[in-house]
Amino acid sequence: MTLAALLFLGPLLAAAGFLLGRRAARQARTSDVGTPVEHATFETLHTASLAAPPLRAGLTAEAARKSARGLRSLLGTDALCLTDREAILTWDGAGEQHHSAQVLDQVRALLDTGRDKAFALSCDDLDCPLRWAVAVPLTVDDRVLGTLIAYAPRESAVLARAAGEVGRWVSVQLELAELDRSRTRLIEVEIKALRAQISPHFIFNSLAAIASFVRTDPERARELLLEFADFTRYSFRRHGDFTTLADELHSIDQYLALVRARFGDRLSVTLQVAPEVLPVALPFLCLQPLVENAVKHGVEGAVGAGRITISALDAGNEAEVVIEDDGAGMEPERLRRILRGEGGASGGIGLLNVDERLRQVYGDAYGLVIETGVGAGMKITARIPKYRAGVHS
Repeated sequence: MTLAALLFLGPLLAAAGFLLGRRAARQARTSDVGTPVEHATFETLHTASLAAPPLRAGLTAEAARKSARGLRSLLGTDALCLTDREAILTWDGAGEQHHSAQVLDQVRALLDTGRDKAFALSCDDLDCPLRWAVAVPLTVDDRVLGTLIAYAPRESAVLARAAGEVGRWVSVQLELAELDRSRTRLIEVEIKALRAQISPHFIFNSLAAIASFVRTDPERARELLLEFADFTRYSFRRHGDFTTLADELHSIDQYLALVRARFGDRLSVTLQVAPEVLPVALPFLCLQPLVENAVKHGVEGAVGAGRITISALDAGNEAEVVIEDDGAGMEPERLRRILRGEGGASGGIGLLNVDERLRQVYGDAYGLVIETGVGAGMKITARIPKYRAGVHS
């Protein structure tokens, strides 16, 4: 069993034991399947599965409100409260009007120490069922983000232990939420880096090429301006970590139309695409930097003409994309330095970025495969799984 599975199941099975203890006196219904222990475990896991998704958004008022009832059901308590460090996020169950005003004062020490706290409650309302509470910290990376407080009619060591386990489970969900946000920020930074690379050099040259046709061939200038607008709209879009191979290749075609306007007959492009791979999802702005690299090393600075070949072919469970140029190439050791991140601010940021993103999304087996040598051009192969859980365009 993996560590992640233990982190997920351990607290919940402890809660299942508590839930079983509270419900042992109930007569099993004829529709129940399995032993009472199996039934309680299943019910606990099912309840947890409903409470988990909101928590993956982080410790917010909306997430707390959506998850509170499920968490209270896990513990079987009369009331449950979730707070952050400044305020009550939600209260589920009885007694809110009698006890909510004192909550932050009661857990202030816990927010500083990160230690569970149990305390008796005083209430002038004789009908209020809440007479005891246990508060546990919700932590991420040793930082206390807030608290989970379970309320009951009487002191209970079993409830105290169960609340601690459920609190740790909630903390794991919040930590996963933080990892999701970190991953999103990383992807945004990487895409911004690619956009920064595209913007100054390419935009200036494209506009200069378009301007050169304004007087001599206005219709060509208009067509190129539309290509430029569509390409930049796609490259600078603000939504979606993934796109389809069809959209990425369409953007590349627009990019190459602008490049050909600049280089004319000096650039020859061959494109071969299998229709069945067009719907395959891949990280956004993943192939264009590879084509830009081929243009840079295959045409720019070359004395004669340059050729670029792009193929996207069906390879069983994968789509295989190959981008090849017949340009200057580079020393393999220099390439290795670039892929280790040692190429400097202007040294192969596109290759490094794409290689890291492919490995991050699909695993190390899916990094770029690059064949090159001085004067031998460069061949870049990227393999994209056709079907990958959690990857959508």
